Amino acid sequence: MKCIHRSSGLILAAIFLSVMLCFSYPVLSQEQDKTGKKKLKELIKDTLDGKLDLSEFVLKANGFVPVMMIITEPALGGFGVAAAPLFISPRKEEPNRKGYTPPDITAGVGLLTANGSWAVGGGRMGSFPKAGVKYRIGAAYADINLDFYRTIADGGEKKYSFNFEMLPVFVSISKEIPKTDLYAGLQYMFAHTVVKPRFSGDLPDFITSKEMVSNIGTLGFFLDWDKRNSIFTPDKGLRVNLLYTMDDNWTGSDFNYQKMNELVNWFFPIRDNWISGLRLEGHHVFQDPPFYLLPSIMLRGIPAMRYQGQTTLVAETEQRFDLTGRWSLVGFLGYGKTFVNDYSFLKAANVYNYGGGFRYQIARAFRVRAGIDVAKGPDSWGWYIVFGHNWNR
Repeated sequence: MKCIHRSSGLILAAIFLSVMLCFSYPVLSQEQDKTGKKKLKELIKDTLDGKLDLSEFVLKANGFVPVMMIITEPALGGFGVAAAPLFISPRKEEPNRKGYTPPDITAGVGLLTANGSWAVGGGRMGSFPKAGVKYRIGAAYADINLDFYRTIADGGEKKYSFNFEMLPVFVSISKEIPKTDLYAGLQYMFAHTVVKPRFSGDLPDFITSKEMVSNIGTLGFFLDWDKRNSIFTPDKGLRVNLLYTMDDNWTGSDFNYQKMNELVNWFFPIRDNWISGLRLEGHHVFQDPPFYLLPSIMLRGIPAMRYQGQTTLVAETEQRFDLTGRWSLVGFLGYGKTFVNDYSFLKAANVYNYGGGFRYQIARAFRVRAGIDVAKGPDSWGWYIVFGHNWNR
């Protein structure tokens, strides 16, 4: 469920796609006279180059933007729509604080996709810069249809389709370690989940009856060091995130397992108009989580949950070439490896992706570039509307 987990990417899409696709009726209804129309025209134009730019519109609208968004995740049917009211509150520069301070963002969302999946929810990400505190909260109700794949005895691969009814609640808070730019934090997620097979016959061996109706209570500890110059579309900087989570009876979970996740995103300019990015990710699970929470490879061109295992490793590079101050071309190439218990390194599944796309700098003040990517995986193609950066988590 890539589109649900990527909260910052969802927020970005909601803010800027809505204005590019259509202005909502309440906004237009206030701009009926000539003076109003001129004012609106000025709000969506950059004062530096006169090009389409939404920075001033967001600021003058007190951060509120109504949203229409397109969902292109292959695992959710390849097409869907979402609507979301959004509020973005840029932070004023702190006199004694160096570096970039992200804005506070509040969002609601409702979505419907081609394979019958739907969800409603909302969340907020914010900070108290003077106190060195960041937080995220969110809740949703989701009815999602997903396919899972397993190798069967004859060596072939079989697809199993399931419906998931979920009610997740998430909260995260972190505190900066003084004079380090390193944040240490706690997070907790609780989700009640009902799983229903969308196929006839008995359940496959990799699923137990306990997993069909269960509670997940996940407590996590993390370290986050983020020196990117934007949470949206970075031009330079490094982010390192380490996360350890546990599920047990005392955390409110029906399962007993642990996870370890590592993430590195590095952006650096090779030339003034050439930005290079490197992504490294590792996900590991210990003991026995429910089948739908096994780590999976997340790369463009590969459906979510397509390649699962006890450990997944991903490396991807993305190159952005700025043709003008507004328009850019993007190319990317990635590799992933999935390890299953008792499999050697050589027997582990290998997958790849490659592709390209374009970007338009739609909000210069927020360093936001938006565009479309087309990607090829081992056995499928995918297309993606990207706001900010595809690697945002």
